[in-house]
Amino acid sequence: MIIPVKLRPGDEIRVIAPSRSATIIGEAGMHLAKQKLEALGYVVTFGNHIFETNLFHSSSIQHRVDDLHDAFRDPHVKAILTVIGGYNSNELLPYIDYHLLKNNPKIFCGYSDITALATAIMTKSELVTYSGPHFSTFQMEKGTSYHEQNFLKCLTEEHPFEVTPSSYWSDDLWFLNQEERHFEQTKWKVYTEGNACGQVLGGNLCTLNLLQGTPYFPKAQDRKILLLEEDEQTDAPTFARNLHSLLQNVTNVQGILIGRFQRKSQISEQQLQFIFDSIPLLKEIPVMYDVDFGHTQSMFTFPIGGTIHFDTTSKTLKFWRF
Repeated sequence: MIIPVKLRPGDEIRVIAPSRSATIIGEAGMHLAKQKLEALGYVVTFGNHIFETNLFHSSSIQHRVDDLHDAFRDPHVKAILTVIGGYNSNELLPYIDYHLLKNNPKIFCGYSDITALATAIMTKSELVTYSGPHFSTFQMEKGTSYHEQNFLKCLTEEHPFEVTPSSYWSDDLWFLNQEERHFEQTKWKVYTEGNACGQVLGGNLCTLNLLQGTPYFPKAQDRKILLLEEDEQTDAPTFARNLHSLLQNVTNVQGILIGRFQRKSQISEQQLQFIFDSIPLLKEIPVMYDVDFGHTQSMFTFPIGGTIHFDTTSKTLKFWRF
């Protein structure tokens, strides 16, 4: 795997919109996010087409690909952040010059729908990519310390880094009301005890499954640790179907981490236990859930294609080759 050069103070971060247009954030949100990244020490620039919007709230496939290629081609750009998720980053996959990306490796980070794009880049360009905050995440004003600290750990540190549970989590509509926030205590939960090590594969589960049967789905070689999450549109039966489907297509799975579900999913502890109980493999490998990544706050950043070791007793994740 190719590991991109880490971020340094003063580096340029390019913001692109390979899924939904930046119009959803608005000028105030764009200003807040830019200010936050600048306060962290970076220069922020934007793709040429991020504010274009069509019937499906994106720019054209060609313009989204152009912005991606421009960002990788520009020698001043050291990292690329996606504006936000959406539904259609997989539209871009046949039109990307993966040799260009491989020959100009740099940090590429986003989550949710960006899972398709990040995984395809990892598969076709052999470049480690990152599941972590969007540009829009940085417009958040409260409860930001966990995602900011772990974003910097993953994208700026050369040595292996550890992730432990956050002390708080929230699933409120912070983008509608930044002042009235509600935070609760977190607890990573264990279904099967143990520890495991392997290559990271994961992100948004239903989006990752879009790649099955395509040239963009990772080849089954190294031992895999799956880090999987879903958004509020996924209920328990849908999650079960998606999980079974993925496990029928990925071999050599050594362990699984499941990101915290949003409340709107209404997935209960009883339903999760029922789903886990239906898969014999999950009784043989370590499994944790309600972990701090995905569509709730807090979230850590992790390397797709990197290496992870996790231990259910200490509830500690260690990443290297990232």
